[in-house]
Amino acid sequence: MEQAPLGDRGLRGGGVILQRFYHEGLAHASYLVGCPGAGEAVVIDPNRDIEPYIAAAAKEGMRIVAAADTHIHADYISGVRELSHATGATMILSDEGGTDWKYAFADDPLARLVRDGDTFRVGRVRFDVVKTEGHTPEHIAFVVTDEAASCEPLGAFTGDFLFVGDVGRPDLLEQAAGVVGTQEPGARALFRSLNLWRSYPDHLLIWPAHGAGSACGKSLGGVPVSSLGYERATNWGLRTDDEEMFVAEVLSGQPEPPVYFKEMKRLNKLGAPILGSMPHPSRLQDPERLRESIGGGALVIDVRPASEFILGLLAGSINIPTGRTFVNWAGWFTPYDKDVMIVAPDEEAAAFAAREMAMIGLDNVIGWVGPEDLALVGPLESIEAGSPTEAGPSALVLDVRGRSEREGRNLPWAMHMPLGFLPRHIDEIPRDRTVLIHCESGGRAVIAASLLRRAGVKDVRPIRASFAEIQAIQLAGTGTPGR
Repeated sequence: MEQAPLGDRGLRGGGVILQRFYHEGLAHASYLVGCPGAGEAVVIDPNRDIEPYIAAAAKEGMRIVAAADTHIHADYISGVRELSHATGATMILSDEGGTDWKYAFADDPLARLVRDGDTFRVGRVRFDVVKTEGHTPEHIAFVVTDEAASCEPLGAFTGDFLFVGDVGRPDLLEQAAGVVGTQEPGARALFRSLNLWRSYPDHLLIWPAHGAGSACGKSLGGVPVSSLGYERATNWGLRTDDEEMFVAEVLSGQPEPPVYFKEMKRLNKLGAPILGSMPHPSRLQDPERLRESIGGGALVIDVRPASEFILGLLAGSINIPTGRTFVNWAGWFTPYDKDVMIVAPDEEAAAFAAREMAMIGLDNVIGWVGPEDLALVGPLESIEAGSPTEAGPSALVLDVRGRSEREGRNLPWAMHMPLGFLPRHIDEIPRDRTVLIHCESGGRAVIAASLLRRAGVKDVRPIRASFAEIQAIQLAGTGTPGR
């Protein structure tokens, strides 16, 4: 997790210091807010990797006395319990929403439940709790005032309620968690919550919990902080005065929510297991144990670059290269009830993969092996790269781009299947044709190829070609290869 302070040492007021922490893979922002004079700090919307927060507080001569969540998160494991366990910090938890949106660990002696209008303090820094339902029923925001400098509020930690350039999506409970009938009422609640913010001053700084790339909205900006006045002038959600128009817009064009979001809601509501420290897997070098693990149903995730994976892979393994998108695809394709063995080029890559998986509660990594160890387990296979020119009656073109990527850039003769949904529709892929897989850049195509090979579709060929090159294929007289 990258520590990204605002300025050399963060934002400082008369009695406040603020540091922002950003996790690229989750597009998640969390914040350490402290009063140096009192030697106390709170962490807002922490994730599970708590060491950077503790180190930053210690560097400023502060101790973490509280950890606060704006809502029950759906896209990563909250770190409030981890921080509380490690530091004795009070957990600030929402008591808004109905009975279905209460934390199961709310009776913990270190938990403090807060509602709209409540206040808590860290030294002379005051946090006012504001109900901001819509994204979820229990969502709250924290308006912060540096009382040592002014009685005017400085800013607000808006969680998944208000982003830079966008607003929180109200459809996740229905689309990801399966709570039917919640998205339209949620959209209307979000509209009302946004209207209530008209009373706050333009100078109020806005610190959201997510940035560009998050699935918690459709057009999040990449700027780390904004002001309410700027958002009023530029953010479509705050500029839309008509409720019906707002509801229609906020419910359209949202990205596909990863399937692991449902499990995140459950774990964060119940309280995820305490790790104590982030995982660092051991290398497995006993051939018998390797074979037993795979024979026992362990999932093999190969984190090497796609170009290396296709040259020599273990049958049944899934390729998810390390990088910014690793945690997203690991969440889509990794069951929570299976052991995982990682194939990695080195210890650093294996540790990265295990840490990223732990961020979303995938705590079942049993160890890692190097590519040179694979021969100890069984014979290796390879995947042949394909070409757009191979499209024809005997070949299926499978387009695994997301819905939004295909808007205005459609391939009507291809089969469209967003990569994340491929496992649940695997039986729709024919076994008697060559499957040419397209995603434009080629990375997702190799992931898809590994998923299909694991499911028994043998003749799969990822192609790396631009949309224009694919579109230019002449299929006269060849029928419709995508059907």
